[in-house]
Amino acid sequence: MSLRGTRDVRDNYQLFRLTGLLDAFSEPVFRKVLNKYIEDGPINVILDLSKIDFIDSSGLGVLVQLAKQAQTANGTFQIVTNPRVTQTVKLVRLEGFLALQTDVETAIANLSKG
Repeated sequence: MSLRGTRDVRDNYQLFRLTGLLDAFSEPVFRKVLNKYIEDGPINVILDLSKIDFIDSSGLGVLVQLAKQAQTANGTFQIVTNPRVTQTVKLVRLEGFLALQTDVETAIANLSKG
């Protein structure tokens, strides 16, 4: 199974819910689609990866690039994670850079704090 997802746009954020594999095969299309949506706005992005089965170095690379893009646009980029994704992110020591959240509700609540 490849990567699939939905996009939900609210007033001040957009939420992407993804399932499947975020790997070298799915990364180019994923990067292209999300780049466009971040440019179009809203600039606050919540990426729900809680249903992701696998993420590799290509997937991590695109997450870093998208987080930087959101920051450059003065937005936020939060990732709702699961144990597998969290472990992969911590393995390469990116947990300090990527904003990992335990659930979508927490990520949404963080928007109102900023």
